[in-house]
Amino acid sequence: MNTPNKNWEIPGYLESIDNHLHINGIDVRKLADEFGTPLFVYSKPRIKHNINQLKEIQNKINRKLKICYAAKAMSTLGILRVIKECDSDLEVNSGGELYKALKCGFAGDQIVFNGTSKEEWELELAIKSEIYAIQVDSVYELGLIDQVAKRLNKKARVSLRIVPEIETATHSGLKTALLTSKFGMLKSEVFQAAEVFGKSENLNICGVHLHIGSQNPDPETFAAALATLFETAAEMIQHKGTKLDHINLGGGFPVDYLKGVEVANTIARAQAELLSSCYSPSDAIHSAYKKALSFVNDAGFSEDIINYLNKLELLIEPGRFIIADAGTCLTSIRNHKSRPIDKSSQQVGHNEDLWLLTDAGFNILLSMETYKWYYHTIAATKADMSHNTRYKIAGPLCDGGDVYFDIEGENRLPDYRLLPDGMQSGDLLALLNCGAYSLSQASQYNGRPLPAVVLTDDDKKYTLIRRRETLEDLISADL
Repeated sequence: MNTPNKNWEIPGYLESIDNHLHINGIDVRKLADEFGTPLFVYSKPRIKHNINQLKEIQNKINRKLKICYAAKAMSTLGILRVIKECDSDLEVNSGGELYKALKCGFAGDQIVFNGTSKEEWELELAIKSEIYAIQVDSVYELGLIDQVAKRLNKKARVSLRIVPEIETATHSGLKTALLTSKFGMLKSEVFQAAEVFGKSENLNICGVHLHIGSQNPDPETFAAALATLFETAAEMIQHKGTKLDHINLGGGFPVDYLKGVEVANTIARAQAELLSSCYSPSDAIHSAYKKALSFVNDAGFSEDIINYLNKLELLIEPGRFIIADAGTCLTSIRNHKSRPIDKSSQQVGHNEDLWLLTDAGFNILLSMETYKWYYHTIAATKADMSHNTRYKIAGPLCDGGDVYFDIEGENRLPDYRLLPDGMQSGDLLALLNCGAYSLSQASQYNGRPLPAVVLTDDDKKYTLIRRRETLEDLISADL
């Protein structure tokens, strides 16, 4: 038997022991038997490890740092409590996520609120909760916040979001820094907002904010982003008299989804480069910070302004980097079959397609359909066996696009997945690195109750943090 590629292993976290995948020392077969499949398993030690990596940024740049986990990536209450235990703050994108944050015990000054279409009730909750900052997406929205704060007889802390026109090589749907995106204000609008509302008794314009996009493959773009923040802040301070106390760089640090992967056929180069992006956030921000400071020093701002900029707190809003590789989806093979391959596409030794039909589809892994996202799949109970047999894998949904392979002919996903020979119904698979934007985007499509979530810890401990939905849950809101 050939030695399988197990570069996905992370000692103490993801390991193959006696042919079974273990997460923090716990046999995933045991978890699947106890809680059923599909099942999401999150690792508390891995979340802590990822947050600690981000905390190194503060040591590199010698500036106060505020890490605000992007709740949209995964906001189950049990996960948010772990985030809080790790001394991370929070970025929310709706009144619902704000409500969850408050239920978990986050204080107002630990929360920032993003979003393009905030409703008045959401703004009221944010202002009443005295959150750290409402990220303002337009001049109109700033006027609305002013009105709501005045009605509540409160003063709202706000940060103005810039659209910096910075191109990145991420997926088009993940770009947030271009004029073609729906986010933020032009610089001229930011300055207009500061001038018109700078003296409002109900507003404290305390920061400037931007976000260049998710899974950003090029660390150099952070230098341009920081330079934009510094320049905008300097001009606001110098010409508008605005008393800022922070700049917000957003998130975008990537995760290597292809680490050690041997796919059955080649993924398109651009897609592979995007999915395999990997660099140290602290190194990237350290380098970007030095370049941005050099830009500011050469821009002719006064020494007082530069000293002021050096005292501003830096905020970051990572989501994917913290939670993606901390989550694994366990799925069972429920059906298997074979079909002849078209003669024109046959390869030596392959005259039929082997199909595996699982209980995990794009109802719980939406990015696999919308962005053709690759989640490496291994045989969880045959982990030591050579993964060299080609399979077509698909989910359970009544939808032809509910597959784990390239159905469009664009090579954004591989045509096949490699698993051990002899896979059949009842076998357990594990999809790795799917902790971000999976359950948070999940739906009950086809009348499928949402899966349970288990949190693992050191010393082989685990806790159910979200129960599996029942059939009654499918109709609980219906009248």
